Amino acid sequence: QVQLVESGGGLVQPGGSLRLTCAASGSIFSLRAMSWYRQAPGKERELVATIPSAGSIRYGDSVKGRFTISRDNAKNTVDLQMNSLKPEDTAVYYCNSKFYNYDYWGQGTQVTVSS
Repeated sequence: QVQLVESGGGLVQPGGSLRLTCAASGSIFSLRAMSWYRQAPGKERELVATIPSAGSIRYGDSVKGRFTISRDNAKNTVDLQMNSLKPEDTAVYYCNSKFYNYDYWGQGTQVTVSS
């Protein structure tokens, strides 16, 4: 049983920055693959970034070079630093945790990029 809580969303102007944090409860956090997804109005949920317990970090093509995912296993948190934000980044951002066949989701946090 894992619970995920996202925070840090809000309104930001184009070109601005925002940092999202996902706080996880439960055990073996260091063994879990942690990801950020997002879903914009009228669109399917898409992968933003993944940071596995081992292996390469992956980013969606639309955010490469602008977003950075990181994790702190001592605090059971994963962050998403978002820079050079664009209006098309507007979406609800969700934290995801995977371990073997187990898959958990947070409730999401709204990010709005607008002048």
